[in-house]
Amino acid sequence: MPLALLALAIGAFGIGTTEFVIMGLLPEVATDYSVTIPTAGLLVTGYAVGVLMGAPLMTVLGTRVPRKRMLMLLMGLFIVGNLTSALAPSFGVMFAGRLIASLAHGAFFGIGSVVAADLVAPQKKAGAIALMFTGLTVANVVGVPMGTLVGQHFGWRVTFLIVAALGVVGLAGIARLVPEQPRPQGVRLRHELIAFRNTQVLLAMAMTVLGFGGVFAAITYIAPMMTRVAGFADGSVTWLLVLFGLGMIGGNLLGGRYADRRLMPMLYVTLSALALVLALFTVTAHHKIGAAITIALIGAFGFATVPPLQKRVLDQAAGAPTLASAVNIGAFNLGNALSAWLGGIVIEAGLGYTAPNWVGALLAGSALVLAVISGALERRGTAQSRVAGSGTATERRPASRPTVG
Repeated sequence: MPLALLALAIGAFGIGTTEFVIMGLLPEVATDYSVTIPTAGLLVTGYAVGVLMGAPLMTVLGTRVPRKRMLMLLMGLFIVGNLTSALAPSFGVMFAGRLIASLAHGAFFGIGSVVAADLVAPQKKAGAIALMFTGLTVANVVGVPMGTLVGQHFGWRVTFLIVAALGVVGLAGIARLVPEQPRPQGVRLRHELIAFRNTQVLLAMAMTVLGFGGVFAAITYIAPMMTRVAGFADGSVTWLLVLFGLGMIGGNLLGGRYADRRLMPMLYVTLSALALVLALFTVTAHHKIGAAITIALIGAFGFATVPPLQKRVLDQAAGAPTLASAVNIGAFNLGNALSAWLGGIVIEAGLGYTAPNWVGALLAGSALVLAVISGALERRGTAQSRVAGSGTATERRPASRPTVG
């Protein structure tokens, strides 16, 4: 694998830290701004919506800029957003800072996925994408727990200052390691939009929204769930996030490995397991050991869907993958926003802090249904192509001459 993938992973590490660290700090942020935890959860929703909006916008702008320079510009935007969050005097400014940082997220992973896939042989594309996303998963083992620990002891603002510094490191890594690449030639918005006429592309994005949304329904409220239901101390949330991150790393690498072999069966298995584990979390959340094991499994099964879903979009949008790839990253975050919002609704309705787990299970189950439909449509299309090909071959075969007796 090319060294340039390390640079992409460094940038992904910084972005992953800022995306997930807020979950472990929701109680501290809510207390500082005198808002409720569901209101503080809007920082998760707002970030996700920003990714959804920023992914196509920044990607379209990026078609006029060489890819390396665009990745550097996106990291610069990420740094500004996190500095704004760290210095925010009010909840509204904090929300704005999160929104600014989020605009870089979708385009970075979208463009980065295309760059990573182009750097390797066709049979290694999902593995290359998985390696880039390893930066995101490692952030959950190192960046997020450390950021949570620092935020709980020295204030959450210090955490976001450190995240901004991570952005500087990511920017330097891209400048140093990613090779210069020419601006994409012949790329037009109309050409990129054609990919969205493909039913399989739309189904893959819908699976992304619902499947990974199931993960965020539970994880967004992990801090209050674990401290107020399972009985963990506040400091234990850090180590629970480490378990979640370790699960993400394992699931991401596993998903990348098998997506290059049997993509759709991999999705069937992981989405089924994810729905089951999220449903079980409503029970295991009341027991410390069970909760810890379940959190790791949610990370594993949830992130095992990421490489196959991203590769699915790239394969189905062949010829115009950049915008579709970025929009699919936005779809991940649309799922995050939807699930965080729905999780806040069921909590405010008085259903308890474990209620978002049911929301997650239903979302993951819905993604499984779409995966089955997508697979069936693909098999039907393959069968029809074979029949059509057979018919054409028969028509072209010369007629046999009659036997003269």
